[in-house]
Amino acid sequence: MKHSLFITLNLAALLIAGCSSTPTQVNSGAISGTTFSFIGGGSQAASFADSREAVHGLIQDSITRNLAGKGLSKVATGGDVVVAYLVLIGNGVSTTAINKYFGYGRDADALQEKAHEAYGRSKNPDSFEAGTLLVDFVDGKSFKLLKRTYVTRPILRDPSAEVRAERINEAVTAVLKDVQINR
Repeated sequence: MKHSLFITLNLAALLIAGCSSTPTQVNSGAISGTTFSFIGGGSQAASFADSREAVHGLIQDSITRNLAGKGLSKVATGGDVVVAYLVLIGNGVSTTAINKYFGYGRDADALQEKAHEAYGRSKNPDSFEAGTLLVDFVDGKSFKLLKRTYVTRPILRDPSAEVRAERINEAVTAVLKDVQINR
């Protein structure tokens, strides 16, 4: 477990240190607002694609609970703040971006490439799989990116539903810990 944590922390550091123009961290200070909405999920996945809706539901429920504790209430659309998230999964050989709730025009491909480079720099000779949850906060009126933050964690193989929910909640709590809200 220590080895997996070491790899994860190294991957996160490498992702942060990336030198391309796509920022992995953006922080314009405290976020102002009382409501938020998620970016819509767009069109449905092809029928042959595996269903990830249960995981998206866990992520969104955890984000909703966390932001409610900070004073932001979820609305269906048109919130003061729009929350978008990107899930990146990599193993040193390939990286997959799950961008259904990330939207368009904010460099999802470049962020996936940065994650792939970071995952690929691992010196781990064993197989590993890590996931990164990247969350953007966008102004609901100007669509300016207010904050971008992320967390990287090792991925467990076939966890129970309870363990999966606990791990997602832990990752969301970590990714949102420094988000400040002004009401």
